[in-house]
Amino acid sequence: MPEVLSPELAAEIQRLSIFFLILVLAVWILFAMTVRNTLKLISKENQAILPNQVWFLAVPLFNIYWNFEVARRLSYSLNNEFFDRKIPVENNPALGAGMTYAWSFLIYSFPFPLFWKMLGMIVSIIYFISYWYKVNQYRVLLLEHNKWREEQLNKHANNEN
Repeated sequence: MPEVLSPELAAEIQRLSIFFLILVLAVWILFAMTVRNTLKLISKENQAILPNQVWFLAVPLFNIYWNFEVARRLSYSLNNEFFDRKIPVENNPALGAGMTYAWSFLIYSFPFPLFWKMLGMIVSIIYFISYWYKVNQYRVLLLEHNKWREEQLNKHANNEN
């Protein structure tokens, strides 16, 4: 049987595949770090997921399921924290983008017809970026609220002296 690919081309495809896999894992790790840092700003009683559990997002295949859990639990955690801090935000923060990303990633990951896989990949990338951006916005909001609370405590302490 004749070879379809030359050995040089096969080796180049293998190198590109390894590079792409490493790149995707790096992006998943950076995303997991953002989610983890957001969860660390949420008080323990409001966390529906532990910060260290988000590392499962970087585990290939398992992350297909874990994306759903993180989207749901992170949204519950943020909702609880914002309610306790009396910060007005949308109900179930980032849940829509997170679940859309999780479903599109599921479609992209399973052996569906090529059209559905390509559509799932495009939607997955768009909503992954959107979800990551929203999570980061909520992380920044929590950081800013922590700074504001600290300033208020310092002002109150200075007024007592």
